[in-house]
Amino acid sequence: MIPGEFRYWDHLERPRVRQIRRAWKTLLGFDPAPPDDVVREFAAMYYDADPLCEAFVDEAGKGYRALLERALAEGIGPWAPPSLRALFEDLERGPAWLDWALVERGARAFRRYGTAMFRFAGSITLEGYSESSVAKPLALTGAYAGGSTRHRFLETCAFWIAVSEDGGLRRGGAGLGSALRVRVMHVFVRRKIEANAAWDRAAWGVPINQGDALLTLMGGSFIPGVMLGLLGFIPSRRDILAMMHFWRYVGWLMGVRPRWYPTTLREAAQLSFVTMVKAAHRSGDDGTLLRQAYVRAFADAGWLEDGLHRGYARLFVSPQTYRKAALPGAGAWPLVVLAQAPLVAAAEVARRVSPRADALLDRFARARRKRWFERHMRGRSAEYKPVQDLR
Repeated sequence: MIPGEFRYWDHLERPRVRQIRRAWKTLLGFDPAPPDDVVREFAAMYYDADPLCEAFVDEAGKGYRALLERALAEGIGPWAPPSLRALFEDLERGPAWLDWALVERGARAFRRYGTAMFRFAGSITLEGYSESSVAKPLALTGAYAGGSTRHRFLETCAFWIAVSEDGGLRRGGAGLGSALRVRVMHVFVRRKIEANAAWDRAAWGVPINQGDALLTLMGGSFIPGVMLGLLGFIPSRRDILAMMHFWRYVGWLMGVRPRWYPTTLREAAQLSFVTMVKAAHRSGDDGTLLRQAYVRAFADAGWLEDGLHRGYARLFVSPQTYRKAALPGAGAWPLVVLAQAPLVAAAEVARRVSPRADALLDRFARARRKRWFERHMRGRSAEYKPVQDLR
């Protein structure tokens, strides 16, 4: 099945898309359009969910959280229901492609971006809000609307920190626990939304589907690996590939098991092209309200934090999207964001030539993002609890 709003083949022959495709071939030496069977496989992912975790939620009912926390603390015992046992046995086996050295290198490369990654990843999500499959679940749950926007964003930052710390994805690691809590939360949210009359399965696929999840994994690996060069970061090709592998494993722990996953930079670039071309841009007011809530999320967090937040959004959100959503101006803040590039680039060069500098910069980035998070959360912790009622 292909969702009705997956418009790739309708848009592929448009004059502007053909021009972009020709320019891409000339400049980069390869066709940005992947084989047609790959695109169809990607489109079909919009109907893929997480049957293994759904079986656990069905069996455990309201007692799911207590069972999950006990399993994370003690491991699986005779008390565990069969579905939870099957879930943890699957996690223990791991995927055949897993390379722990790449996972650890990717986590290290990811956390080196520090808080710049948080603001960048949050900003590029605003482009995704143009699609109903992304915007509608958030609009229905109210998760990123009004006063809850900043807290939900900070919970996402907590997740990024947990999974990318040293050993975070190993048994007993905070990242593994966070991944499983978010995974179960997604099942509850998916079930609630699917039962709502506002959800159009034929047009959008299933809520929180594997297709959109795959793009989220690219948004934490390939996309920043390429685009954050604007701020002075200079990861190697191996660093970017390691981040892709790292996020592939994070996704796998969360039940994201895409039928196809890019394993080269060329394939990742081709997926970016497909994402651009297939967009239907039909989220309407839902997308607009989500964008406006995000850009204003730090308005009362102090002039510096609010300015940087808006500066990143203005810098990494397309002018068309920014204008269409009537987002507030950012003044000179994009220039302030760009001004850090020389210092960041100098640190990147030092990191490459000196293992000692690399270790020092890694500790600095980890400490800085932890302080940033604690300052904004004010003693609260991420809970990853599903909403009880839809809007």
